Amino acid sequence: MSTPNPAPTADAATPILQVERLDLDFWVDGVWYPAAKGLSYDVKAGEVLAIVGESGSGKSSSSMALLGLTPQNGRVAGSAKLGGKELIGIPDGRLRSIRGKDVAVIFQEPMTALNPVYTIGFQIGESLRTHLDMTPVEAEARAIELLTMVEMPTPETTVKKYPHQLSGGQRQRAMIAMAISCDPLLLIADEPTTALDVTVQAEILDLMRNLRSRLNSAIILITHDMGVVADLADKVIVMKDGAIVENGTVDQIFARPTHPYTQQLLAAVPRLQLSDREAVTLSRGSDAPVLQLTDVAIEYPKHGRVPAFRAVEGFTLDIHPGEVVGLVGESGSGKTTVGRASVGLLPVKEGSLVVQGVDLATVSRSKLREVRRSIGIVFQDPGSSLNPRFPIGQSIGEPLLLSKTAEGSQLAHRVEELLDQVELPRSFRNRYPHELSGGQRQRVGIARALALKPSLLVADEPTSALDVSVQARFLDLLQGLQRELQFACLFISHDLAVVDMLAHRIAVMNKGHLVEVGTPDQILRHPKDPYTQRLIAAVPVPDPTEQRERRESRRVA
Repeated sequence: MSTPNPAPTADAATPILQVERLDLDFWVDGVWYPAAKGLSYDVKAGEVLAIVGESGSGKSSSSMALLGLTPQNGRVAGSAKLGGKELIGIPDGRLRSIRGKDVAVIFQEPMTALNPVYTIGFQIGESLRTHLDMTPVEAEARAIELLTMVEMPTPETTVKKYPHQLSGGQRQRAMIAMAISCDPLLLIADEPTTALDVTVQAEILDLMRNLRSRLNSAIILITHDMGVVADLADKVIVMKDGAIVENGTVDQIFARPTHPYTQQLLAAVPRLQLSDREAVTLSRGSDAPVLQLTDVAIEYPKHGRVPAFRAVEGFTLDIHPGEVVGLVGESGSGKTTVGRASVGLLPVKEGSLVVQGVDLATVSRSKLREVRRSIGIVFQDPGSSLNPRFPIGQSIGEPLLLSKTAEGSQLAHRVEELLDQVELPRSFRNRYPHELSGGQRQRVGIARALALKPSLLVADEPTSALDVSVQARFLDLLQGLQRELQFACLFISHDLAVVDMLAHRIAVMNKGHLVEVGTPDQILRHPKDPYTQRLIAAVPVPDPTEQRERRESRRVA
């Protein structure tokens, strides 16, 4: 059976990738706009280079330009040499032979990068057969070996599965298996852990660290998660507006940043405090809970041959006016299921779920519509939750129009008020979602959720895809609005540092059950349940020295 090329044996002092004065421009409305300006860096075998910066800084586009993966309106100049051979300007046929074999990419969202109509085994095998002399049987055997290498559960059966049949962490492992199938010289990992829970993220980072040691490949890590950078990187490049503003070793960048932008970026990172801190207190008084769940069970009904699945069992929690409760846990723990049931999108099988004194488990459909007016929801991905055909003003005003709360000039005035509240220019009311950044779209999502002045706000992973500086501004805005409007908030997240910053209380879920509830100090700094302890131990901290110590202690444990 044919095997992939042996791991590169390049001299440690010789860079695998050398980039010099790389420029990337895009032709838009008759003008060339620079996306990357004069980039120069190198990566050696077995080295991890992290490229960090806000959205729009040129991190991903400049890295994709190395492989000729730029839109038709883009142009690239400068030099990028892989193993001493130029990549910029070479014929497409030569580039195709390099992609996947010498240079591989781990994309941010494997669900969109993997083909939904082909099995995982076929897609890994396709990469192998494109670049190596293998039969289909040999390619499938090698795919099983690769899935075993990335620690995929039951690799023999996983090769027969389709992407939608795998969890987020498993799809990411499959993507990594495909990327390393031909032992590439260079691996480009574009936000490989953005949407993953902390425990799955820790497993993926350990996996990438082991693969780096095993294959001796160079790795370019593109990310906005400074904890991931501290965990994995050797060197760091900081980009702003298409240019490199600072570069150095990971210890230099974190301990002694010199550029104001780098200092601002690090200051914006939410940090999980591992020692006791001043608690965020809430005076409940005699106010009744806005949301009260008592022994709630939520079940997904039987569909065809798929049996009914009970996602949540015996769940009890209440949230009072002005209180933020963080709901945390791994994927599949039932967090989002609780959030969807709280806004009436999922029926309650057992127990009671009371919003504003109305039990949603027994309420009539007409009464449910009325109750929903007092509930707002902020979705994880504002890009897909906003209608691309509606201007921003129409999206924000739609709840007011449908509920017949306002119309005409009164509606226009209320939309302007909401834009002011979320600190967006009033002129944005005429823009469309694709014309806004991720942080701006998320602000629009908040404005729409607050349109009817809800007493309960459910926020489902609203910060997972935001850069740290945008995330910091978003969280400041949410805190200010919550203090002003005093709505109860169920904040669903896998980012424990963000929950630590926002929440008055934290609830931890595992496999559909509530395992622990308490103040941030009780849950994050004095956890009692072993599951909570594992969850906290897996969180990467934005400090290379401390992260190395935490990783070592986790390995020993």
